[in-house]
This record gives sequence, C-alpha cells and structure tokens, in this order.
Amino acid sequence: MSIERFAFPTTIHFGAGARRRVVGHLQAEGIKRPLLVTDRGIAALELLPAFLSELEGLDVAVYSDIAGNPVRRQVMDGAAAYRAHRADAVVGLGGGAALDVAKAVALMAARPGDILEYAWDHPAVRAIDGPIPHFVALPTTAGTGSEVGRSAVISDDETHVKKIIFSPLLLAKAVFADPELTLDLPSPITAATGMDALTHNVESYLSPAYHPLCDGIALEGVRIAARALPLAVKDGHDLAARADMLMSSMMGAIAFQKDLGAVHSCAHALSTVLDMHHGLANGIMIDHVMRFNLPAATDKLAELAHVAGVRGGDAGSAEARGRAFIVWLVELKTAIGIPAKLSGCCAPRAATRADIGRLVEVAVADICHQTNPRPCTAADFEAIFAAAL
Repeated sequence: MSIERFAFPTTIHFGAGARRRVVGHLQAEGIKRPLLVTDRGIAALELLPAFLSELEGLDVAVYSDIAGNPVRRQVMDGAAAYRAHRADAVVGLGGGAALDVAKAVALMAARPGDILEYAWDHPAVRAIDGPIPHFVALPTTAGTGSEVGRSAVISDDETHVKKIIFSPLLLAKAVFADPELTLDLPSPITAATGMDALTHNVESYLSPAYHPLCDGIALEGVRIAARALPLAVKDGHDLAARADMLMSSMMGAIAFQKDLGAVHSCAHALSTVLDMHHGLANGIMIDHVMRFNLPAATDKLAELAHVAGVRGGDAGSAEARGRAFIVWLVELKTAIGIPAKLSGCCAPRAATRADIGRLVEVAVADICHQTNPRPCTAADFEAIFAAAL
C-alpha cells in the first residue's frame, strides 16, 4: 500500500466581522507597511475606504490595477508597487483574480525574473524556495477558494494561456473569511462564482486520486452549496446563505488538492479562447461533462445526488440516481440564471463551431482532465463542446 501525505494548515478566521481582526493580526506580526492588492471593482466601492479605515496605525499602499482574468503584467506591476512602497506584507482583498495576483505579487516581491518562469511547466522553471512576505487573504466572492489555495493561475498577456504557479509557500498565513464582504455581490456574479465552488467540490470528489479526507470535505461542500446557492442568488443579503457559500467555496479549494477534472479543462479553454469568466464557464460546462462521466463514475454521481438532496436521488439504480444529479444540475442552472449552453452566453462573445478546434487544443493541453474519472481524448472534448454549443 502506498504512503500518502495530507495537510490542512491554513488558519481561518470565519464569520461576520472577521475582517476587523486583520489589523491586530498584522500588528502582532510586526507588520508596518502592507501593500493591499485588490481589483478595480473593489477600488470603486465604499468597501475599500471602509476597510482601510480599519487598518489604523499601518502605512498602507493600494495596488488595484486588476480586471478580468489575472495576467502577467498585473503581477509584475504589483511587485513593482510592493518595492516602491518598501512594503513588508501583502493583504489580498477580492475575488479569485485579486487573490491569485496578491499571492504572485508576494512571490515576486524580491525574486528575479518573470512570474511565468515560476510556472510548473516552464521549460526553465525557477525554483520556489525561501521565505516570501507575510500574506493574508480576505475573499469578497464565494467561488475560487483562492484564499486557502497553494497556487496562483496567471495568464500570458498575449496568448491568454493559463499558467499555474504552485507552492505551499503561497498559502496565506491567515484567512479572514467575512461573509459581510460578499453581501453586495450582484446575483449573476453570485451565481457564476457559486457554480465555481460547486464544481470544485464535485470534481474533486469524482477524481480517482486517493484522499478520503478531501472526499469528505467535498461531499459536505456539495451539501452546503446545494441548499445555499439558490438562496444567495435570490437574496443577496441573506447572511446565512452567504456564509454557507463562503464555507463551501473554501471547502472546494481545500478538497481540490486531490485534483480536478475535465470541466476545468473545458473552462480553462473557454477562458483562454473567449476570455470567459472562469466560474461561468464551469457552470455552463458541468452538466455536459457529467453526462460524459456517468459511465465511469456512476456510484459517485449517485452519492452526489443523495448528498445534494435531489429529487430521485435516493431511489432506483445507481445510474438512475446519477442521472437525477445531472438533471438537478440543469435545473439549478436555470434557477440561478446560468446559461444551459455556450450559445446562450455572449460575454464577451458567444462560442461558435469555428472555435471548437482551438477549444479542444487548449483543453487537451490542460492538466486538469488527467484526473477526470473517465479519460478524455481530443475527440471526446470535441463532442462535449459540440453538445454544449
């Protein structure tokens, strides 16, 4: 029997008002000059000055030139801002993009070269070793779970190809998960990020890798999201639902150290080719990939039906229950406003059959489908994308 290694090290302060603990934490660590990394959307809200006012006694600089999927330039400019401020810590405030950039800024604060040279698949990859500046994270969306992740996904500015920078050193020293920071998130973003969280939990559970701890976390993450996501989309000020989605998001990100699957390879291709929001891409593709997965993951999909409390999830054959889970995914998407197919999404543009070749090329090259429960060839991806148009 092989020997496996498990770890769940991140300290998480969870609950309404958790953000108010940040200043005390930083002061206890001797931090005096943090760089706050956030995105343009947050920078335009009252949330930012309100949070800065809670960091009294610290000399805080703000870097907020982040929009869309995170790219190399944002990281390198953020690292330059860190050095210009003579900063001694990084505070990440925002969704997955801002938090991924914040991690990468901390990594590059005093390191040579380019951020993409630290991607795991770079032909001359640079080692990630030695300390990085103190980094804390405050999520403002419930989707990627980047606040508890040990990787940053950064795209090339020109090709938009996503690259993964991975190291346990990228883990936040502390996470302040405050559901009050997510209360004003618009319903379409709540839906898209929520589908991202659900997809993380589903795909990590379906991964054939051995990690029973992650399996348990993923199943509970699905159970929580199945109940809370429609409520959070319907009423953005339902604090309990917002808190549940924030927890499910973190659980999904913890669970996917077990790895993901073909939904994410499809989503990464859609983000690369069409610049589609990652959570939205996952939401559109999940049921299409689950139909493909059903023959190889029948029992697990049946268990997901039970956990999610879907109609028909506790009766009949395992295949029938697995199909019930897929039907529930379709119904959930309709209820929260996620398009059933790619043709129903026009942000930034709708996919066409002319895009399939490039989408398949990117999806095949993506690492995530290597742990899909059913092997996925180029022909399989072509069929999945065609069915999703």
